[in-house]
Amino acid sequence: MVPVKTLVAAKTRLAAAAGPYRAALAVAIACDTVAAALACSYVARVFVVTGDPVPAEALSALGAHIVPDPNAGLNAALRSGGAEALRLAPASPIGALQADLPALRPAELGVALAAAADFDQCFVPDAAEIGTTFYGVRPRVRFTPRFGGESRARHLGVGAKEVTPDGIPSVRRDVDTPSDLEQALALGVGRHTAAVVKTLKDSSTWIPS
Repeated sequence: MVPVKTLVAAKTRLAAAAGPYRAALAVAIACDTVAAALACSYVARVFVVTGDPVPAEALSALGAHIVPDPNAGLNAALRSGGAEALRLAPASPIGALQADLPALRPAELGVALAAAADFDQCFVPDAAEIGTTFYGVRPRVRFTPRFGGESRARHLGVGAKEVTPDGIPSVRRDVDTPSDLEQALALGVGRHTAAVVKTLKDSSTWIPS
């Protein structure tokens, strides 16, 4: 499950750096996240939960299965996507991945998912070790994501195992601020994000942190 906000609310902290291209950048980042997840050998399907037709169209074109957002908050959206995943594949593990991982590498996601398979429920913390970029459960284990804010502590508090194998920097590098984006660019972002950033720089809109 990959939750994607409506564009009016997406990546507002990048507005100062991205200017009029903020919405395009948000879609590009989501596209690179989803494309990498679809290319991971451990992933059978990617469900995108969104209420915005613009990213829905772009992500559907990549091969994602679109699930309507119930408009009841991030974790409710993920649970809705989880219910659809269970309907289609009741004996499969399921997981939630944040949509702001533009440097995500399929192989690194595979390392994280292989480590996750050892636990009933687990999560990958973000680079700041405050939030969460991935949460997953084994087959027939209740899917109860607790994303948002200090989600690392909340996931630990309900007994989810923290998974941090070596070699997964792209799985942990979420992007909320211009500084985060620069760090993702240093890792190497996907083609969609790279194209929008090039437009930003060519137009002199980009203001680095």
